[in-house]
Amino acid sequence: MCDICVMNSVKRKMLSRRSFFKAGAAGAVVAATGAGLATPAMAAGHGSIEDMTHTLHEDFPTYFGESQFSREQVFNYAEHSFNLQRLTINEHTGTHIDAPLHFSEDGTSVDEIPVSSLFAPLCVIDIAARAAEDTDTQVTPDDLKAWIDTNGEIPDGACVAMHSGWGTKVDTDEYRNFDGEAQHYPGFHIEAAEMLLETGAGSIAVDTLSLDFGMSADFATHYAWLPSGRFGIENLANLDRVPAAGATLVIGAPKHRGGTGGPARIFAMV
Repeated sequence: MCDICVMNSVKRKMLSRRSFFKAGAAGAVVAATGAGLATPAMAAGHGSIEDMTHTLHEDFPTYFGESQFSREQVFNYAEHSFNLQRLTINEHTGTHIDAPLHFSEDGTSVDEIPVSSLFAPLCVIDIAARAAEDTDTQVTPDDLKAWIDTNGEIPDGACVAMHSGWGTKVDTDEYRNFDGEAQHYPGFHIEAAEMLLETGAGSIAVDTLSLDFGMSADFATHYAWLPSGRFGIENLANLDRVPAAGATLVIGAPKHRGGTGGPARIFAMV
């Protein structure tokens, strides 16, 4: 066969394969967006996505006041033609999950959290105005009742999140707000946690360093909530950019065996 014939034959085969893959991709899009086949979240009418995760770095504030994240460049592109870093990290650093095991002897570890629990209707309890005046304020049963009166019952599997406005302080000393004796920032009151235990809520979240308010000496909310088999999220970002009700939280939980928690990439479909 002549050279030009070979070239034309190859071109025809390539064009045929391109057409095949284009048709396949178009079919996949139709299948994914067709009636009855859309995911429940998208079918509920979500139209945008908000990132709810702070960027993790060496100076990210921590409960203990010391850095809990470091990285070492093991390979670099100039010498090795690729980049690779070694990370050293405390599980409870940055935007992260508290698994039930964190505050119980033999609770569910982070890798054992059912994936179905990582897609949650988001309920935002806004106490930002009060927190601006009182750094030690807490989410109370009255706050939960007010949310329910406005938005209806808390959905099964929901993540109930405290919006205190603390996320704007994350790169300042005000985030940890340590006065030399105690930290000062909002959290969930034990009575609010106990009220939520009577609902179908699957997780609670805060935009601060702890599920308990900063002055807590007994971690009452942690000890009430986590041993029940439900999990928590700390240092959630951008709660001011999502509605009080109607969004779906997607929680990219880590999956290391026996973990008590870990940094997570979390976003909300609004």
